[in-house]
Amino acid sequence: MLQQIWRKLMGLASMLWREVAKFGVVGGVAFIIDSGIYLWLLEGPMHDSEVKAKIVAGVVATMFSWVANRYWTFRHRRQANVVRELVMFLIMNAIGLGIAAACVFVTKYWIGLTDTTSVFIAGSVVGLVLGTIFRFFAYRFWVFGAEMDAEEEFAHDRELLRVGPEPVAAERRAAGPEQMADPAPDGPA
Repeated sequence: MLQQIWRKLMGLASMLWREVAKFGVVGGVAFIIDSGIYLWLLEGPMHDSEVKAKIVAGVVATMFSWVANRYWTFRHRRQANVVRELVMFLIMNAIGLGIAAACVFVTKYWIGLTDTTSVFIAGSVVGLVLGTIFRFFAYRFWVFGAEMDAEEEFAHDRELLRVGPEPVAAERRAAGPEQMADPAPDGPA
C-alpha cells in the first residue's frame, strides 16, 4: 500500500514539476504584492481593520496571479471561454483568500494576538501557505484543466491521485488464482 502511494506521488510530482516551478514564481511575486499592500494597509489607512486589509491585499494579488498564471504558468491550458476561466479562478481564489483571512481572524479574535507581526504571520505566512496548496490543485484541475484531459501527456493525470488497487492487479484477481503470479519485474528494484 505504501509503495503504491509512493509510486503515485512520484508520478504526480514528475508530471507537475514544471508547472509547480512556474506557479511558485508567480506565487512569490503575488506574495510580495500581497504582503506589501497588507503591511502598508496595516500601518496606514486600515490600521484597525486587519481582516479587511488582508482581503484588499489578497484581491490585488489575485488579479496579478490570474494574468500571470493564464499567460505564463498554464498558457498552454487556457480555456477558450475567458469569462468562465476568470469566474472559476475568482471562486477558487475567494476560497484561498478565505483561508488566509480565517487565519487572521483566529489569530486576532480567538488567540488574542493583535500586533502587526502576529497578524502578518497568520495571514501572509500560515494562511498563504495553506491557501497556496489549495489554489495550485484548484487551478490545475478545475480552472486551467478543461483541455488537459484531451492531451495525451496528461490524459491519465487524474488517475495518479486515486489510491486503490492498480487496474492490472484488479484484473488479475478477477481472472483467477492461476494468473495471480507476478510477472517478471520491470527492472532493478
